[in-house]
Amino acid sequence: MAETTHGIGGLKYDKSKRSWPNELNIFFALIIIVLIFEALGQLLPYMNGQSMLFDFNTRRDGTILNIARIKIIILQVSIIGIIALGVTQVIISGGIDLSSGPLVGATAMIVMSFAQTELVNGNPNPKAVFGEWAFDLPVIVPLIVGLMFGALIGGINGTLIALTRIPPFIATLGMFLICRGIAQWWTKGQPVSFPTESYAFIGKGMMPVVWFLMLAFVFHFVLKYTVYGKHTYAIGSNEDAARMSGINIKRHKILVYMIASMLAAFAAIVLSSKNLTAQSGMGPFYELYAIAMAVIGGVSLMGGRGSIIGTVLGAMVFGVIQSGFTYVKLDAFYQLMAMGVIIIAAVVLDQWRQQRAALRS
Repeated sequence: MAETTHGIGGLKYDKSKRSWPNELNIFFALIIIVLIFEALGQLLPYMNGQSMLFDFNTRRDGTILNIARIKIIILQVSIIGIIALGVTQVIISGGIDLSSGPLVGATAMIVMSFAQTELVNGNPNPKAVFGEWAFDLPVIVPLIVGLMFGALIGGINGTLIALTRIPPFIATLGMFLICRGIAQWWTKGQPVSFPTESYAFIGKGMMPVVWFLMLAFVFHFVLKYTVYGKHTYAIGSNEDAARMSGINIKRHKILVYMIASMLAAFAAIVLSSKNLTAQSGMGPFYELYAIAMAVIGGVSLMGGRGSIIGTVLGAMVFGVIQSGFTYVKLDAFYQLMAMGVIIIAAVVLDQWRQQRAALRS
């Protein structure tokens, strides 16, 4: 029998409506994608039986994993993954943020200006933006400047959306262009380089991965166990019902966009620190990749559903696909086409999940 009665009142439990966590589906999809690329490595003639994630040569450490490639995969998604953590919260609240990519470029240019060292190989810094007062500042200064700039941009986005009721797509698209213009205007398009050692440490080695995982843990807790998280889900699920329940919709939307932009700004800090330079063109397509990570991770574009764990897994799926395309020697233009197809497929899958959930409810 599909239904059994439990408790009082004749309540029925339908086994057919059981479902396991969506994160498990994403994890299984990740395994399947890895297996597909492993199979391609064995089947494609020009691959000569290579393996993507395994190294079967004799190793002193006793592991058969290709640690170097795994580190590259995790490292290449960590910075965009930080942005995706903020984008996840925006989408869950029923919005969208297209400004995060250019915000990375603008923040990187501004922050690096306050993180420069005075001497480079004993000579004056050739890329100096300001005078002596801005050289060798404590690392906390560029950090505060970057996060404050991110909060300002996010506050403007949230205010436009909450108070003027401009569609989030239009408001953040306009900010997309504004931030790209700020990035180019700041030093008239010239790169800013040569940071202090303390600033360079922020993005050194595997530090981007550490920041990504730490922030993922923090915001997983925040979304799942705090009032902020409950309000975010409530607004995304049914804004009118959330308003009637006493939630300050306008204030909360502004806060969500501020947090998302501050995370994008921090991603810019990590990226410029990692590269030891800032350029106005930094962050191309980052906003789309971050949205893709969130949607692949099960965040619904209709709002009200998703999780940080899902986004982390979505980032890993995204990274494995990117690395896999390079592994099978797919040309860059084909990679862009394929990533576009994957983004569209993720949205179609999200719509299918919504329809299926509506039918089962």
